Amino acid sequence: QVQLVESGGGLVQAGGSLRLSCAASGSIFSINAMGWYRQAPGKQRDLVAVIPRRGRTNYADSVKGRFTISSDNAKNTVYLQMNSLKPEDTAVYYCNAEVVVPPVYLPSNYWGQGTLVTVSS
Repeated sequence: QVQLVESGGGLVQAGGSLRLSCAASGSIFSINAMGWYRQAPGKQRDLVAVIPRRGRTNYADSVKGRFTISSDNAKNTVYLQMNSLKPEDTAVYYCNAEVVVPPVYLPSNYWGQGTLVTVSS
């Protein structure tokens, strides 16, 4: 059993900043990657940013230069620093992790419950 606990969402004015956090816990052998997705009303869930345990980060074009993903592997935690927020960033943000869980030791995806980010104009 793996749980992803998110925090940091809220209401902010355009141009402002928020930092989202997501901590993974449970029967974790290792985490291959963690990332953030978002889903705006009436739209599909899209990748925002992903950070592998090893390798380069990847960002959606719409957030490049404004958002920064980082991780603390010792704490199984991923962060998303969001600067210069725009109204179009308004969405429910979901944490995702690809986790290796004993005794199967095969990677599986887990999701957080989502946290709402609202950017006012």
